[in-house]
Order: sequence, then C-alpha cells, then structure tokens
Amino acid sequence: MTAPRAEGFAFKVLAQDGHARAAEFTTPHALVPTPTFMPVGTQGSVKTLTMDEVASTGAKIVLGNTYHLWLRPGPEAVAAHGGLHGFTRWPFAMLTDSGGFQAFSLAAALGARGEKGAAPAPSNLVKRTEKGFIFRSHLDGSKHELSPEEAVRVQGLLGADIQMQLDVCPPGDAPRAQIEEAVRETTRWAKRALAAPRRGNQALFGIIQGGTHPDLRRAHAAELAALDPGFDGLALGGFSVGEPIEKMVETLAEMAHEVDPERPRYLMGVGTPFDLLAGIEHGIDMFDCVLPTRNARNGQALTRFGKVVIKQARFKDDMRPLDAKCGCHACTGGYTRSYLRHLYVAGEVLALRLFSLHNLHFYGELVAGAREAIREGRYQSYKRALEDSMRHGNADA
Repeated sequence: MTAPRAEGFAFKVLAQDGHARAAEFTTPHALVPTPTFMPVGTQGSVKTLTMDEVASTGAKIVLGNTYHLWLRPGPEAVAAHGGLHGFTRWPFAMLTDSGGFQAFSLAAALGARGEKGAAPAPSNLVKRTEKGFIFRSHLDGSKHELSPEEAVRVQGLLGADIQMQLDVCPPGDAPRAQIEEAVRETTRWAKRALAAPRRGNQALFGIIQGGTHPDLRRAHAAELAALDPGFDGLALGGFSVGEPIEKMVETLAEMAHEVDPERPRYLMGVGTPFDLLAGIEHGIDMFDCVLPTRNARNGQALTRFGKVVIKQARFKDDMRPLDAKCGCHACTGGYTRSYLRHLYVAGEVLALRLFSLHNLHFYGELVAGAREAIREGRYQSYKRALEDSMRHGNADA
C-alpha cells in the first residue's frame, strides 16, 4: 500500500471489535474521532443552524458541496475569506465533495437542492467525456467544464481539510457493463487528480465504485489503494442511488472491511440510523447524509425509540420533551412536544431549527455510543439494542 502524502494528515486505529473499529484522524483544524457522522452544509450552511449549534451536536467535521459553492458564490469569493472555515465560521475539520454527482444529476433541475435521488439531467445539458463533465448551471444555464484537475483546483480554493476526487457514479440499476466502465473511468480520473497540484496540507480521498458487485468493489479498492502517490483515504461512492438497501448492506458485508485498513473508509451519502449501524459493523469510519436535517424540516424527530412525527394530533397536549434522555437543547431547554407541534403547525422556523438540532445530536450520540461500545468490545450488543429500540420503541415512552 502506498502511504498518504498530505502534510499533517494522520490516521490511527485505536480499537477493533469484529470489523467495527474506533479510530481517529488528524487534520489541520481538528482531531476527528471515528466512527463519525458529517452534517451536510451544502451551500456553506447546515440548514437552519449556526455553526456553533452544529458543533454542539458533537460534530468535528462537516461537508461542503463543491458544485453549489463553485457556481455560487464562486471559489474565489470563498478563498478571499480564508476558505470555507473563514467563510462559514466553522472551526473544525471540513470535507468537500468533488461536485461530479451534482454536475451530472442536477444540471437541468432549476432550483434543485443537490440531494441524491434527483433525476439525471437531459443529455443536451450535461455530457461526460474522457476529460470530465460538460454541463450547464441549474442557476443560469451557463456552461461549465468539470475535470479531475478542475475539481482539485476548485476544492483547493474552498480550502477544506479533505477533498474528494472526481468520479463517475452510475445509477443503482445500471447494467454491469456500465458499472465496469464507471470503474475504469474513475481510476483514470483518480490518477489525474493525484497528479494535479494541490496544497500540501489538503488531504485527497479516492472513490471506489462498483455498484452492488462485490468483486468489482474489491478489485477497484485494491487498484486505488496501490496508486502512487497515494490517497489519504478511500470512499465508497455509488451507494444510495436507487439500489435496494439490502443489496448495499450485503455488498458492504462482503468487502468493506477489506478496504485498506491503514486509511479512513468513508461511505458517501448514507444514511439512516440503521445504515450507520450496519456500516460501522462492516468497518466504515465516516458517513454523511442530508436525512437528519431534511427529516427535521418535515417535522420528524429521530430518536432512540423511533421516529416522532410532530404534526400528529396526539402530541397536541403532550408536556414532555422529545426525548427525556437526549442532551440536545431542544430536549433539555424546556421545549415540550406540545409547543414543538404548535410551532410546526404554525409554520414557525424555530420548529425546523430545534428538530435539526435534535436530529444531528441524535446522530452524534449514535456514533459516540458506537465508539465507546467498540472500545469496550460490545458493539454487537450496542447495535442490536439500539436497532430493537428504534424498531419497537414507543414515542409515548
């Protein structure tokens, strides 16, 4: 395996329980314990929350979206603030994606939010070539070209601690031949990304493709791990793009633990609390997903006893907090379910803020609990107990 090359980036496994592992990695802005969940700050903001509030959930790293920040306000404007850290006032670690997924899937979707699951853009508005993606902005129709080298350049200006290579992400139901071509193209682009100039202390992660074919995933992981100069971490992309969740978990079970153990493993765009627990079991270290904040904006609180849908009439006179055992401000600050329901039904933004704060805190508690359980050699019992509680719990508990 080729050693990572970013200055100041280090990864260390502290404990292992089966394939699950508790580790940490160091970046210029933070030491990040893993397993970790990265709140998604698509446009330089985790929706409805200040960065101080995001930090209060236990997060030590957040994700920024290169596509959206490239188009608006532009990487030069971000760089003038000292990068995303100065621009957003986030003091800890930051990761940016390459922008490739959004360039392909959202080019024609005016006003789209950049979430996975969006329909691909018509072929006249986006084109993939050997060079990269040629697409038209969903904002104003302007033409842009995103190559592996341009993705590195833009992310360099954004200044995140970790940037991602440009990759090709086929749909979940794509035929094997199309997935094989995506693997080959992603490898070619990986070599170009590694060869592109970038800041010495900015880490670069490669992206493993292969759909739900464990043999393709395994071979691609080994191929990317052997590149020289090496990637600082390896991500599993191309999941949560339409394939059955059961197939994703089966694929992870077969090959995720085989990805180079000396680098962080990142499962991109996934997922539900159950997905996180399964990913951790199979050796994943890093996760991101819009689900906790998106569900919050739909009035859904994610808790240890399952989902609370606050608009339900049974909460109208409920004087209890969302979760008496939760440490977030929404639960400890005296806000009752009755009041939260009133805010949501009345269309008050405070409801969305408090639900977002709660949901991210729940995710933070989930991964913190996983780290502790792994260190104590009881991860399987932790996973089973939390899954059982979430499936069979009672919102009136």
